[in-house]
Amino acid sequence: MLIRYSTDSKGRPVKKAVIYTKKEHNISLRDVDPDAIYIINRLRETGFASYIVGGAVRDLIIGNKPKDFDIVTDATPSRIKKIFRNSRIIGKRFRLVHVFTSTKIFEVCTFRSIVDGSVGNAFGTMDEDVKRRDFTLNALYYDPVKEQVIDYVGGVKDIKKGIVRPVIPMDRIFIEDPVRMLRAVKYGATTKCRLPRSLKKKIRESSQLLSPVSPSRLTEELLKIINSGHSYDIVTHALDANLYEYLQPAATNLMMENKKYAKAYLESIRELDKVSAENPQLRLGEKLCYILRDFVDGLTDWKAEAKNSSPSDLYKRTWERCRNFILPMNPQRTELEFAIRKILSSYGVMVKMPRRHTRYIPKDDDEY
Repeated sequence: MLIRYSTDSKGRPVKKAVIYTKKEHNISLRDVDPDAIYIINRLRETGFASYIVGGAVRDLIIGNKPKDFDIVTDATPSRIKKIFRNSRIIGKRFRLVHVFTSTKIFEVCTFRSIVDGSVGNAFGTMDEDVKRRDFTLNALYYDPVKEQVIDYVGGVKDIKKGIVRPVIPMDRIFIEDPVRMLRAVKYGATTKCRLPRSLKKKIRESSQLLSPVSPSRLTEELLKIINSGHSYDIVTHALDANLYEYLQPAATNLMMENKKYAKAYLESIRELDKVSAENPQLRLGEKLCYILRDFVDGLTDWKAEAKNSSPSDLYKRTWERCRNFILPMNPQRTELEFAIRKILSSYGVMVKMPRRHTRYIPKDDDEY
């Protein structure tokens, strides 16, 4: 184990971070995306520091396969853009760079300062950047060249203990960004790490902070849950923490009122995880079927309706009900239409797919 030092205002050495070597963290380079290593090497060749950061490091230590490899550097977005021709700067407030390879997109972010709290956009140093990370298990930096994990906040020990612990002080973490409550629940469910009693209590007390969060961000979080392969565990944890009512208020109210519906809904979510594991390329419309099918089933006597109403009328009425039911989630319209048509076909209501679709774009394009 090594120690990373910096100096204080008087020039005296100050311990900043613990550095874990290959034998201590047990991460194999075979599990690291070679394109991520290429991007890091390219940044270093041009004189910039660069590391893999966040969830990928956490998953590599736990033994899970990372879905994404996010990269952090001291190069500014404009400089990153010059280094990688096949890239683009994204974000209106929180600017970062997407670097494109043959089949993948890598998110490359500049170290952020804490001068404006944990959600500002001023560029900073690695020592500052770590203080903006939400939880210790996500605040780890991996150097694939030296094969070292840099840990400022005890994240490696927390992973081994199986605990989700905040980096940002508890009195600020959710006020500055309420979506962190959803992430805490998600991390606990997907890593099997427990949330301390004090953190659970704070989340339940702060759940109403999600109320003004934009539909686009809530949609993003719900899509992450649906696509995670752990949606059952995340949803049950979110229900327990009083958070799911802000993601799916109509479904949550129905579950509170009707135990039969609650059981069916959660079983559908569990089935979604199973089907997603069997078919990783499952389209969103197929996944939405598992969110909507129990609600649609309870709308009417479908055998009678199929005899007395035209398929197009049934589709229009059902689409409107489902659209309102799933709010504030704003899925792509074509995917919602696909889900509704597939559910109706299970009742013998066959609705022709239109030749052309209009893509649904959320009205609130909130960047963070």
